[in-house]
Amino acid sequence: MSGKTYRIAVIGGDGTGPEVVREGMKVLDVAAQKAGFKIEWIPYDLGGERYKRTGEILPDSVLEELRKVDAIYLGAIGHPDVKPGILEKGLLLRLRFELDQYINLRPVKLYPGVETPLKDKGPEDIDYVVVRENTGDLYTGAGGFTMKGTPHEVAIQTSIYTRFQVDRCLRYAFELARRRNKKKTLALCGKTNVLTYVYDLWERAFHEMGEREYPDIKREYYHVDATCMWMVKNPEWFDVIVTGNMFGDIITDLGAITQGGMGIAAGGNINPEGVSMFEPIGGSAPKYTGQNVINPMAAICAGAMMLDVIGEPDAAQLVEQAVIKALSSGKIKSLAAGKMGMTTTEVGDFIASNV
Repeated sequence: MSGKTYRIAVIGGDGTGPEVVREGMKVLDVAAQKAGFKIEWIPYDLGGERYKRTGEILPDSVLEELRKVDAIYLGAIGHPDVKPGILEKGLLLRLRFELDQYINLRPVKLYPGVETPLKDKGPEDIDYVVVRENTGDLYTGAGGFTMKGTPHEVAIQTSIYTRFQVDRCLRYAFELARRRNKKKTLALCGKTNVLTYVYDLWERAFHEMGEREYPDIKREYYHVDATCMWMVKNPEWFDVIVTGNMFGDIITDLGAITQGGMGIAAGGNINPEGVSMFEPIGGSAPKYTGQNVINPMAAICAGAMMLDVIGEPDAAQLVEQAVIKALSSGKIKSLAAGKMGMTTTEVGDFIASNV
């Protein structure tokens, strides 16, 4: 019972984002009440509609306000009338970089009652976490074109990593493996045989830090292509996987589909010393907007992650157990939009009633 009040910025965003966030807020309010603290929700109108109306993506004044909240709860960004890249770069990537959210955290966890495309695998086999470095690699925007639009056009995109970026990401991953206290194994996913500069740095830093500070954590290394194979064939091998930005972007979506798809996959963009942002990873799904058929569970699970990171692990547990109970009940027929056997609002009510 912390008795605290947390100030949480809410960015409903585009498409079905506001609908799923609304259900998440409903569930988190119940969990907060049970656990003895309060949440003050601060709504922000950011996304495609605002951009179309005003031409603004993320005003500096809003960014300054977001630096002062306890966390950010995001629905989705992506608007069919706005060219791809404008909102993603101007809002999502800018928030990540400006707030230095250097960890992208993606739990890959199969809940009871959820179907996986992996034959003969169950919840006991699929329960690991991917720690993706979130500020470097090919995403820094270094590169460019020469002779664009001619037959001799050259496009260059450069992968950049500093030792500082690599070390702080590895430290987070080692600490997480220790805290989870399951297999106490950290796997580095890289490509040391081809990307001989960037992943040489990662591998050296990984073993140096492991030997020096984390002798209790077992270290493993997998090439990214092998990681993809084993995530499908033997997901039970993994505990915590740590990797760079580009590979992390790809393997976490593979992980999401093994845990039942985008309807249940949650993610966090985390600054352990600052403001973190939590979101369902499924995107804005504009074709379902306003129909009350979208699955809000990924947003609810993202809310549970948020509670855990801001320092309310008991409330996070309450939410996760409520999701498991709802999924085990047999009342939710599918995780796919329009096939759940319930509306978006009903799923939110049902999970809230299980908290």
